[in-house]
Amino acid sequence: MSDTILETKNLTKDFKGFTAVHDVNLSVRRGDIHALIGPNGAGKTTCFNLLTKFLEPTSGSIRFNGVDITREQPAQIARRGVIRSFQISAVFPNFTLLENVRLALQRKLGTSYHFWRSSKSLNQLNDRAMQLLAEVGLQELADELTLNLPYGRKRALEIATTLAMEPELMLLDEPTQGMGHEDVDRVTQLIKKVSTGRTILMVEHNMKVIATIADRITVLQRGAVLAEGNYDEVSNNPQVMEAYMGTTEGQLQGAH
Repeated sequence: MSDTILETKNLTKDFKGFTAVHDVNLSVRRGDIHALIGPNGAGKTTCFNLLTKFLEPTSGSIRFNGVDITREQPAQIARRGVIRSFQISAVFPNFTLLENVRLALQRKLGTSYHFWRSSKSLNQLNDRAMQLLAEVGLQELADELTLNLPYGRKRALEIATTLAMEPELMLLDEPTQGMGHEDVDRVTQLIKKVSTGRTILMVEHNMKVIATIADRITVLQRGAVLAEGNYDEVSNNPQVMEAYMGTTEGQLQGAH
């Protein structure tokens, strides 16, 4: 099996004359935490939307596990094991934590539309749902309504529902956005924990998070790849410093 799990070649997206993503060549190594960073407007979210097929590329190609998925639909690539966790927490507030994870497990089983079935038929999924809640440190809150959770715990629950889909590649869209310091640290360590045996591609603004857990970093600017490497290489790159800070002096320490 190739060391490369996801690869793009000359990935480009035009919007009526505006090029949001331009000739992006991205190579994500199996087992890595790979971060996609860049100043506001760099094209990170557009790139994510192309990878998960919420947008169709104007040109270029996307390969997952060596298979060309450029023209596949979102549901098709999800079945392949490419699962995205959204920037805005995507859980049901009036469900308990257990019910949220169980629903994600039900989707994986392909029984999502069996509305006539008794909810008791889902009890078989409880053990696995509790395992996933334990993996993200929420097992003691299994019967709590999700709306009562603080923001950082909701993001942890969202990671649990993403794990329920058995991702081979997890795409995390700004997982620490809007969090206080304590929640950022908790979710950072959680991402590191759940990365075992998986590959993670994440968009993230917090450079402390990137420095702590990213194996490799791709920097976008104006829709194109500006630099790539590990944190030390990227944070000392004069072009990257200029893009983020308007100066080539100092480092990116703590930049958001």
